[in-house]
Amino acid sequence: MKLDILAISAHPDDIELSCSGTLIAHKTLGYKTGILDLTEGEMSTRGTTEIRRKESAKASEIMGLSMRANLGLPDAKFDLSFENQLRVIKVLRKYRPEIVLANACYDRHPDHVRAAELIEEAVFKSGLVKIETEDNEGGQLPWRPKKVYHYIQSVSLEPDFICDISAQMEQKMAAIRVFKSQFFDPESNEFDTYISNPEFLELIEARSREWGHRIGVSFGEGFVQRQFLGIKNLFDLV
Repeated sequence: MKLDILAISAHPDDIELSCSGTLIAHKTLGYKTGILDLTEGEMSTRGTTEIRRKESAKASEIMGLSMRANLGLPDAKFDLSFENQLRVIKVLRKYRPEIVLANACYDRHPDHVRAAELIEEAVFKSGLVKIETEDNEGGQLPWRPKKVYHYIQSVSLEPDFICDISAQMEQKMAAIRVFKSQFFDPESNEFDTYISNPEFLELIEARSREWGHRIGVSFGEGFVQRQFLGIKNLFDLV
């Protein structure tokens, strides 16, 4: 199965918080979308790995994903080793996405920044003929996605472009709220954390509203890229 867009994240729920509206919007347009989580978020203060798996599966249904996989790298401990790059490369070559959405290049959580670097390296090296990989069906052909865009996470970076998610905002918030183990749940007796405060989800909605306002719509999601944006037609920009 070939994907159009593959979103890669350090932890389950990174995507839901940052770019799930964009994935849902493109799914609505007929594109095939998927998610690769690098870790199972096992170092999180709240919840368990088993709970996070169930939450991820439910959120995936809400987003209408064509696939979701987890590499099982160690949370808070994974590095930029070539071995880890190869594991990402195998997924890129299997699903051959045109666009990759990656963690923020600068953020509060060190895993996010490290994941951004790991993804960038894997995307480039996935196109190198002399790096050989295999899956269950044998040798894989090289594949390099056309673009890598970094979604914005905890630190409010200045976006290079904003995607209109006005029609998808309700679904986005529904996908986020599935992760009851992580976000505000009045019935939870676990430790309070940075993201379990009820004001955190209000922040997510407020930021989406601000970005939407910048482009004249109700809600938006911001992205940063390390390359220049290029167009052939001025009317491609809205």
